[in-house]
Amino acid sequence: MRHRGPDDCGVWHAPLAAFGHRRLSIIDLTPGGRQPMADPRQRVHIAFNGEIYNFRELRAELESGGAVFRTSSDTEVILQAYRWWGESFVERLGGMFALALFDEDLQTLFLARDRAGEKPLFCWRSSEGIVFASELKALFAWPEFPRRMRTDAVEHYFAYGYVPGDLCILEGVQKIRPGHIARYGADGGEWSDRAYWTLPKYADGPATAAELEQELEHLLEAAVRRQLVADVPVAILLSGGVDSSLVTAMAARARSHVKTFTVTFPSHPTHDEAPYARLVARHFGTDHTELEASDASPDLLARLARQYDEPMADSSMIPTYLVSAAIRPHATVALGGDGGDELFAGYPHYTYIQRLDRVRRMVPSPLRRAVSRAAKALPPGVRGRGYLMSLARDARDGLSSINLFFDQGQRRELLRIASPNGATSPEVYKVALAEGAHSLLDAAQRADFLSYMVDDILVKVDRASMLASLETRAPFLDPAVIELAFGRVPDSLKADLRQRKILPRRLASRLLPKELDLRRKQGFSIPLHEWFRGGWGTMMRDVLLSADPLLFNRAVIERLIRQQERGLVNAHRLFALTLFELWRREYHVAL
Repeated sequence: MRHRGPDDCGVWHAPLAAFGHRRLSIIDLTPGGRQPMADPRQRVHIAFNGEIYNFRELRAELESGGAVFRTSSDTEVILQAYRWWGESFVERLGGMFALALFDEDLQTLFLARDRAGEKPLFCWRSSEGIVFASELKALFAWPEFPRRMRTDAVEHYFAYGYVPGDLCILEGVQKIRPGHIARYGADGGEWSDRAYWTLPKYADGPATAAELEQELEHLLEAAVRRQLVADVPVAILLSGGVDSSLVTAMAARARSHVKTFTVTFPSHPTHDEAPYARLVARHFGTDHTELEASDASPDLLARLARQYDEPMADSSMIPTYLVSAAIRPHATVALGGDGGDELFAGYPHYTYIQRLDRVRRMVPSPLRRAVSRAAKALPPGVRGRGYLMSLARDARDGLSSINLFFDQGQRRELLRIASPNGATSPEVYKVALAEGAHSLLDAAQRADFLSYMVDDILVKVDRASMLASLETRAPFLDPAVIELAFGRVPDSLKADLRQRKILPRRLASRLLPKELDLRRKQGFSIPLHEWFRGGWGTMMRDVLLSADPLLFNRAVIERLIRQQERGLVNAHRLFALTLFELWRREYHVAL
């Protein structure tokens, strides 16, 4: 995992435990910040990936109680916090982190992950003990580690393009869930885990739209200020959309010199956000750089398939990596707008589901069932097919059709393997995430926050940026901003039948250039449909037509390719299949 930490490395071992660490130096660049790190008694040891943004406040509190520090690093603050507050220390950490802490007195290992899941943490338990790492590929170095595919995880992948929750694509491996801390007794192998944080429930309050807008401004500015703290150069990933532009606005308040970067597609103007980013950069006087993505080679896909550990079907991994690699010579840390869409309802489907719910109430159920059956007969790639299919179901059950790659019938036809009896289907899993929501919109947002955001968006950003040894930060995922969005902002300030991301756009209309189109929603994407006609399409065809026939029905793949060539929208499905096959070949995973 040298790419995650090219600056330094360290190893610690004892009779019952061993830690290894690669360091990307961000805070305290001296050898004092080296990990693994131990407390003064050499009885508590830590290996930690991420940043604790409130480490200065925690340090001051600990020092007032008598704690003595030897370094200026946030890692030592975590160690001292554990010594003073025990296992509850994790509840006080504000930031992004995956950490392992071993207490020799208790003979206990603690594994913990941040609230939103920005930093990854995989673990594998056997009769011999436990092995854990920030990336799944590191576990392959363990001699006894098995490489067997988990069939229900494969089905989840082909449903939504990622493997969610604590599932892993490999048998026996689990991911520590966001907002959780786990304990492992090194002497007896006893395991337990618990949630130390959960998404807040919405509680209607007396605050006005103007007051909530002001509070969002205050919290976002504070989050950006904290996340700009580093002993290395920091940049902003600026797309020209509302979220990254607001982050840029707050950075310009905090610093006189701000560097911004954007990726451009000059030969595909419908995907090129450079003019919008340029407008924002000019407005705030940033040092702005535009990076062209037109030189992306199909050969890059095999490298990304290796980097992503588990297959992940989001093609925007390509521009995310390209912009990360281009930024890295200029900065070690980059702030972006991730999380804003999930918190404040920025995706188009937040309006679509409300429109469909109105249709459900107006159209008799027999007619809705007939439309659903007719839609099911349409080939994949017909726009709107999934939404029409969901008309026959309850509104919340219909959430399972959002961003669905292959429905249950298509997966049954495509895959030669089957999930074990009793396995929860991907659709049922997704709908269950919305349990306890106060509205249909809230249900959709919770499902997205707990699955799509953490297992697609944040995985995409973490692996792509860390491959370039660039640390990315997300001010919108500050705990206070999350709790405001889910706990206090009403649906009427998020999305309705016509508008989305209403509260942030209110703030943006006051802070951003008046010429900026605030209703635009492009996303950090590539023109995959157009690329399929060229070298990318040739490479994807070659990979897919030589895929393992024991895993895929080749006739289904050939039909998808033909439909794509006739103009249907299947490029994302073909990309998902290609990434999976490249990943399987790279890691030699058995069925």
